[in-house]
Amino acid sequence: MNAPSRQPDDLLSELQCHGVRWQDQSTGLSRRGGAGPSDHKALTLGAHTAMVPVLNQASLDSPYEARPSSDGDLALIFREGRQVGQVEIPGVPKFYARSTADGIPYWKIATLHSRDVLATTLLQHCIRMNDAATSCQFCAIGQSLAAGKTIARKRPEQLAEVATAAVELDGVKHMVMTTGTPQTRDRGAAILCEAAAAVTAAVDLPIQAQCEPPDEDSWFQRLKDSGVVSLGMHLEAVTEPVRRKIMPGKAEVPMSRYFEAFEAAVEVFGRGQVSTYILAGLGDPEDAIAEMSERLATIGVYPFVVPFVPIDGTPLAHHPKPDNALMQRLYPRIGASLRRHGLHSDDIRAGCAKCGACSALKHHE
Repeated sequence: MNAPSRQPDDLLSELQCHGVRWQDQSTGLSRRGGAGPSDHKALTLGAHTAMVPVLNQASLDSPYEARPSSDGDLALIFREGRQVGQVEIPGVPKFYARSTADGIPYWKIATLHSRDVLATTLLQHCIRMNDAATSCQFCAIGQSLAAGKTIARKRPEQLAEVATAAVELDGVKHMVMTTGTPQTRDRGAAILCEAAAAVTAAVDLPIQAQCEPPDEDSWFQRLKDSGVVSLGMHLEAVTEPVRRKIMPGKAEVPMSRYFEAFEAAVEVFGRGQVSTYILAGLGDPEDAIAEMSERLATIGVYPFVVPFVPIDGTPLAHHPKPDNALMQRLYPRIGASLRRHGLHSDDIRAGCAKCGACSALKHHE
């Protein structure tokens, strides 16, 4: 057998763009559908745990193949018959075995992302999701609910119970709370406040909240007062043609409002504690992503750039996978912006950018 020849950082970027052909879909942590890193499996390369696509159709033609060990703890990664790396497979967390008093499994209320991040979607519904004229073309928020893998609305007391168990049993270090956008002007900030207050009253766990920009900037202080320590407001796409094509409903919220909200949120949470997701591969030009990242970093917002993953069952299921060469050009450019403006993922108190499992950007800071 040939020895591994790829550097972990290079291999990570390749795997996140191409995905991995994985024979045993039951091994280790994996997520199909829902919000966040869907159709992925958590894999540890060296010191970094990453979310890598393995469950979507796009991964079936990946040049990379995983061959898990008999005990399920390790997998060898091959390309064209040659071993190029080895990964560890995190085990199923202990808190998954528990249920609430009324019989709801904890894993339907919150899930483990990467190795030590607890994540939940408070409201498994969005005002935009059922209309092609408004829905985000990449979103799979309704899939996990339809499959019985989650519940429609997580109550604050349920989240507090699950978060306490996740910390005590599995050493979870921080938590991400996102939500489908409700039919309210606060865009979900109110239910995020309720949930964060309940969790922080029960357990010492830093929380990132994620929502669209609310109608009033005063919500940012309310979120902080409820226990939220960092905030995510996600652009996903950075140019107007791509915004209107890929996420027509969200595009009705103008970029100018996002930047007003970013600046107001940074005033409350501090530089580096506000972040945004940018999905590379949706159609935005490379320079546009790099320029937007520089603009964001200048005002203290961390631009978390990740390769887009086509998710089965969505309108973009057959969208081309992102080009790894694009990511390899983008990461150093964005890393330089982060250094210029003193932003580092390790300084973020909670959230996706701190975790870093869906991108190789951490390695270029």
